[in-house]
Amino acid sequence: MVKVFLICLINLLPIALVAQNPIDKNTNIDTTGQKDLIDIGRSILKDKPREDQFQEKKRIYFSILPISTSIPGGGTALVTSTTAGIYLGDPKTTYLSSVSFTPYFNLKGRYGLPIRSSIWLKDNSWNIQGDTRFLVYPQYTWGLGGKQRENNKFLVNYKYLRFYQSALKRLTSYFYLGIGYDIDYYIDVEGSSTTNSLSTFTKYRFGTLNEKSYFSSGPTLNLLYDTRKNSLNPFPGIYANVVYRYNSTALGSDNNWQSLYADFRKYVSLTDKGPKNILAFWSFYWTSLTTGAPFLNLPAIGMDPYQRSGRGIEQNRYRGRRLIYFESEYRRDITSNGLLGFVVFANVNSASQYQNNKFLYWNPAAGSGLRIKFNKKSDTNICIDYGFSKNYSNAILSLGEAF
Repeated sequence: MVKVFLICLINLLPIALVAQNPIDKNTNIDTTGQKDLIDIGRSILKDKPREDQFQEKKRIYFSILPISTSIPGGGTALVTSTTAGIYLGDPKTTYLSSVSFTPYFNLKGRYGLPIRSSIWLKDNSWNIQGDTRFLVYPQYTWGLGGKQRENNKFLVNYKYLRFYQSALKRLTSYFYLGIGYDIDYYIDVEGSSTTNSLSTFTKYRFGTLNEKSYFSSGPTLNLLYDTRKNSLNPFPGIYANVVYRYNSTALGSDNNWQSLYADFRKYVSLTDKGPKNILAFWSFYWTSLTTGAPFLNLPAIGMDPYQRSGRGIEQNRYRGRRLIYFESEYRRDITSNGLLGFVVFANVNSASQYQNNKFLYWNPAAGSGLRIKFNKKSDTNICIDYGFSKNYSNAILSLGEAF
């Protein structure tokens, strides 16, 4: 418990730091003297060096990472992660927009087509967010609550379609208000066990009947405060996001239910100049406000909007009607040209107990990782992380920082 307390204490530090002044939005990515894998490739091919970022006409920067990796529910798949960083206005006054496409497939009928975007219009006047996915599972679940035996898991087969879109208008320099619409469609949900059902296993009555499909549809109210210049590799600054969702049978949902997701992040630079030396903090609170949410819509570790929480913990390992999460990470360049870096991270989460809706058990994880600069113009890293927790460990490869 002492270790968990220390992790929680470290992750609460951003709350104390929120009063610091945000960064100036005119802070730009300085690529002077920096090197990435594209530079190395061009030098091998004896191609001419790239132009300075703010003199070139090109404003789209691609990063691609083809890998074979493990996927939820067991097995491996070929994953091709593609990220595009885009400036839709003057880089001095407009944040870097990002679009990521990470399809995966294997030879056993598993595949996924997720596309996620955050578009900043000229001078940051609007932020348009999108999240569209079509995924074919199975996935394991361990039921509800923060204390479940590792071997007490249940394999669930289903197909999943997600369509989330929102538009936020800038009200002040960093504060945005907007609305959106979210759709979740869980198709042909069924347990793989012939002697048990998801309903019996979880003792939860919404969205757990065998061979059924479950549809949730409703508008969202979105609040955003963001002083980061680049979400792919955030500068020192603050990010806060609150999303209230209202699902209604009048809009096609199987049940009326509501949820709230509140996300807070803080990035603190430990040096004014030189190689990157940053402390990053992340915390979120996710809750179902009413009854009626389908089981697969309930808050779960690794199922946050970006699916980046719980490094070192298996996806869905902890699920409840409420979920609270804290993570801290130390980021440091190894080489002065920014080509190589490393991170060390720790996180802890708690899912509420089904019987009393209280947070009684805390589940920590930790790990470290290597960073390789793929594209210095968008400051996009290849991230190779290794995380571990009790009875589990995994390697995570991705483009762009976890948060």
